[in-house]
Parts: sequence; C-alpha cells; structure tokens
Amino acid sequence: MTAKDDQPSNTTNLSSSEDTNDDEPDEWDKRIEDTGCSAENSRLTDCYADNGRDWRKCVKEMHALKECWAKKNNNERTQLK
Repeated sequence: MTAKDDQPSNTTNLSSSEDTNDDEPDEWDKRIEDTGCSAENSRLTDCYADNGRDWRKCVKEMHALKECWAKKNNNERTQLK
C-alpha cells in the first residue's frame, strides 16, 4: 500500500440522480418567490453579506422588505392556522 492509498479521498462521486443544479430554484427559493418580495429579500441578504453581517447597516433594506411583506399580505398568508 502506498502513502497515497492511506489518505482518505475528499472527492465524492455523485450519481446522475444526486447531481444538483445551482441554477434551479430550490424549495426555499420558491417560497421566497411566492411572497412577491424576492427582490427585497435579495437586497437585504446581499447587504447583510456585504457589510460584515451587521444588520444595523441594512436598515433601509430591512424596512423595504417589511413594507413589501405587509403590502403583499404575507402576514395573513403565512399565519399558522
């Protein structure tokens, strides 16, 4: 056995059924789209990532998402019944 054989492989073989396409919307993306506020959500998450995860720097984006959420009646739509 060579030293190379002693090392675990860091590669994962995926079958075609396990392959994922990052361009395809997943369940989370579909749920965000259904709110009608996906653009506002994207701006908020981008701001958060671009500003060192400091929400205080994203107040404008947070308010825009909150206003969109209310305008689209998402509180009623997403309320547990």
